[in-house]
Amino acid sequence: MSSDAPRVPRVPRDRRTPVRVLTVAGSDSGGGAGIQADLKTMLALGAHGMSVLTAVTAQNSQGVQGAWELPAEAVRAQFRSVVDDIGVQAVKTGMLATPELVETVAGLLAGLPAPVVVDPVGVSKHGDPLLAAEALDAVRTKLLPTATVATPNLDEVAQLTGIRAVSEGDLRRAARAVLDFGPRWALIKGGHLPGDAVDLLTDGTEEHWLRAPRYDNRHTHGTGCTLASAIATYLAGGMTVPEAVGAAKAYVTGAIAAGFPLGEGIGPVDHGWGLA
Repeated sequence: MSSDAPRVPRVPRDRRTPVRVLTVAGSDSGGGAGIQADLKTMLALGAHGMSVLTAVTAQNSQGVQGAWELPAEAVRAQFRSVVDDIGVQAVKTGMLATPELVETVAGLLAGLPAPVVVDPVGVSKHGDPLLAAEALDAVRTKLLPTATVATPNLDEVAQLTGIRAVSEGDLRRAARAVLDFGPRWALIKGGHLPGDAVDLLTDGTEEHWLRAPRYDNRHTHGTGCTLASAIATYLAGGMTVPEAVGAAKAYVTGAIAAGFPLGEGIGPVDHGWGLA
């Protein structure tokens, strides 16, 4: 990044203890997305990241070669272990894969007072499915109602609602359909549209349009995980939802601009771009 790049806002510490953010997601063995991206993001923004692993993937820059879900009791035990002892100030969810895992995580989140960011992961950057078709109804009826912010991209909007947004004007309709499932806020990510990278954040009353330049860089693996984790981290630090989403959008835009080649396929965004 150039020397005049914006500084990444870091969340404040209470004396020596950083804010605590929990990610509930799958592992990416290549380190660009999933749990690995989440924890890198949280560290870069000044938080203490913790994890509940839901699945293990064999994954690299070219795609997902295999995925193995953890038992629901293992997910539940990890969650209770962290929350009951250490406590959390925000939670981010990612790959949940199966109806049983979606319902298990939704049940754990239902009574949690901390804000929740739901990234309804459906497919990987390479097009590999990460959510069983039969789990979609559980995402709609169980998981999304727990969300402070839901962050679907346009493919995930189509999976969940049947709406295929092909222009910026479609984002409002997409947001209304997602909000009907119960999240307090919907962030509809329009990164797959032509032109600038434009997203719409709305709670059905307020609207916030977020725009960023589109960089000529194919190395964007982990973008969605990184954005959702940044939002959760900023919420844990006390920002409002619009403030947190705006700061997270700035952070992920810098990470995309600094994305680097790794392996033979699509490389990751640079989670540490603002630390230099």
